[in-house]
This record gives sequence, C-alpha cells and structure tokens, in this order.
Amino acid sequence: MADSSGGVSGKGLITHVIFDMDGLLLDTEKYYTEVQEIILARYNKPFDWSLKAKMMGKKAIEAARVFVEETGISDSLTAEDFLVEREAMLQKLFPNSELMPGASRLIRHLHAKGIPICLATGSHRRHFELKTQQHGELFSLMHHVVLGDDPEVKQGKPSPDIFLAAAKRFEGGPVDPHKIVVFEDAPSGVQAAKNAGMSAVMVPDPRLDSSYHDAADQILSSLLDFNPSDWGLPPFELTAS
Repeated sequence: MADSSGGVSGKGLITHVIFDMDGLLLDTEKYYTEVQEIILARYNKPFDWSLKAKMMGKKAIEAARVFVEETGISDSLTAEDFLVEREAMLQKLFPNSELMPGASRLIRHLHAKGIPICLATGSHRRHFELKTQQHGELFSLMHHVVLGDDPEVKQGKPSPDIFLAAAKRFEGGPVDPHKIVVFEDAPSGVQAAKNAGMSAVMVPDPRLDSSYHDAADQILSSLLDFNPSDWGLPPFELTAS
C-alpha cells in the first residue's frame, strides 16, 4: 500500500502500537551475546550473528535448542542445562539494562497523545522484572504487558500468539490487526507481527544480515529516526524537550 510519495503501508489507519522489549526498548541483547560467547568458548566455538538471528525473539527453550543443535554441542550440553547456566549469569547482568536511544521519547510521546500502547515480550516475568527495575515509571505508561509465560501465548514468535493476545487486551479490544503497528528488532518478531495481520517497523541491529529486513514495512536504524506522521500518528512536538 506504499504510495508514490513514499508513504508507508497502513498510513492513516494506525490507532494502536505494540512494542517488543529486548533489543528494541532495552539494550539487553548484548547480555545474551556475552553469556553465550562465554559458554561456547569452553567448546572452542565462536558465537556468530547468523546463529544469533535464529535465536532472537524466540521463547527461551526454543532458542536454547537452536543454540545447542546449531553449534553441535548438544551431546555435551542439553538445552535445559544451557538455560540453567545462562540464567545464573544473566540474573547478575539484567538489572543494569539501559534504554535504547529514542525509546523513552517515543513511549512518552505516544502516551501523552493518547495513543494506546502496550508491550509484548517473549521474556518471562522474572526476567521482565529484573530488566525493567530501573525503568518502572516508563514501563508503567503501557496500557498492558503480555509476557512470554502468559497462558494465552501457546507458541513463541514467529507464531502470532503474543501479538493477538496483546490486541485483545486494549480497551474495547480486540483491536483490528490492520490498525496496529508493531515495533520489533528480531526477524522472528517481525514475522509474528505479519502473521498476526499487523504492520511492522523493524529497528534491526546493524550486524543483522539485511536479508532479514524484507518482511518489515519500514526499517529504521534507530527509534530516534521514527516519524510518527509516516503512520498517521501525531507528530513529535517541534519544541526541544
């Protein structure tokens, strides 16, 4: 539905916004990378971005299976044992999580303009609480939060479950998927949004191979580059905040 003026599919129809969290709003993906590099180093194997791309956005156990199988260490380390070991390291790192550039500005802007926003993250509650403990006030602006261990989320991304659950819980929901734009950094998350019938704005890590960009409706290098008017959403105020 892109028009000749360079407009984006779904422009003017968007009324609701769903945000992913890891790697999009919070700079947590680096912690997963760090811990996974440490674990693989014991087997003299490198952790590369093609493997990272396959793991991003998935439920923990699904990502863990990809990790041990693709690296060929499944005989030495089960997916379950990998998660136990990773968990102990991550719990120390998560409370230091920092916001990604532009995350606070965008969330506060949409909230101030009365655009309903929510969070849909594959993280389960314990991790969510650790990651957001320094940012409680900002995340409290979300209308609701759907976590990876929510009973309605039967399958992780790229299945649409989490985004369909999120669409149901807005006031007066379920909201028509065509009226929702999802912000994601992970290929599986973009695919989940498209599978749910929603538009997807992707803010990928620059190290992610660009072949993963194709499914998204818009690609941004940072949330700072988002122009709400592209989607018929209220523009940012011009005054310096």
